[in-house]
Amino acid sequence: MKHTSRRIFLRNGLLLGAGALLGAPALRGAYAADAAPLTLYNGQHAKTTQKLVAAFTQATGIRVDIRKGSSTQLANQIIEEGSRSPADVFYAEESPPVAALAEKNLLAPLPKDTLDQVIPGYTAADGTWTGVTARCRVTVYNREMVQASELPSSVLDMATAAWKDRVGFVPTSGAFQEQLIAIKLLKGRDAALNWLKGLKQYGRIYNGNMAAMRAVERGEIATALVNNYYWYIVANEVGADQMKSGLHYAGPQDPGGLITVSAAGILKTSRNPDAARKLLAFMVSRAGQEAIADTVAEYPLRPGVASPFDLKPFDALNPPPVSPADLGDAADALALRREAGLA
Repeated sequence: MKHTSRRIFLRNGLLLGAGALLGAPALRGAYAADAAPLTLYNGQHAKTTQKLVAAFTQATGIRVDIRKGSSTQLANQIIEEGSRSPADVFYAEESPPVAALAEKNLLAPLPKDTLDQVIPGYTAADGTWTGVTARCRVTVYNREMVQASELPSSVLDMATAAWKDRVGFVPTSGAFQEQLIAIKLLKGRDAALNWLKGLKQYGRIYNGNMAAMRAVERGEIATALVNNYYWYIVANEVGADQMKSGLHYAGPQDPGGLITVSAAGILKTSRNPDAARKLLAFMVSRAGQEAIADTVAEYPLRPGVASPFDLKPFDALNPPPVSPADLGDAADALALRREAGLA
């Protein structure tokens, strides 16, 4: 996936910004105060979605009923509910659960003017879902336990005897499984399986990304494979200048630097598709992107919207050539984990 240069990125932001609350004029207009609320199945972080929904309701008058769960759990629930599902919109922490619904023909096509608000390469090939914000896979490391110069340029080299008992990972994490599929796409299935087996043999399993992040910060383990924003959560608590850990970005186009996205789509069975389209348009509008960016250290996917966090510039990440659409529903991740004895 080719990434937009900073010059084009900023230029597009200026071009899109003028019209935009803009994702669409349809965001404005009358809405009956007694109309039934939208039902949003939410797999994204609760605080992030609550801030987004509050801004949306204030801007449009449309009420939203949020039902929280894990992204995978909610996707499975929608599949089981079928045409009886009360869900209007599905907002997932990662793209594969949304892609799984698209593959089962459960999502409605999104308006082109909504999809066009997002940086190219971060929407579904068939237009049934869109990325909302992006994050980067990183290695967080304890500066008192390992020097930055010791860290390998490839995440593949961390599943080796040289890093025995020095790497934390979360095999159940959706982003970890996306990274696994990226390795499979780039290096082949055997390489992905061997990487998993190496991590199982030499690494240390954690039951959550925040647990792994905090373990590195307190010196329990030297490094962990997480998303970039977990470091910023802890930094916000204790102060960035007090952090004992830092962020290491993998070498150019290495799967260790995979960019993944939160994603959203509209159910074909939505009882209120007009309001659902307004919500999706708001998610990628300037106001929606700013509401999300204020709560979490992820990258806005609308050109011209900046994060208030001191993130590494998006166009400086140099990720592997694997897009969220390439990852699909990441179905083989579970099979690989089982084969490696990690399921």
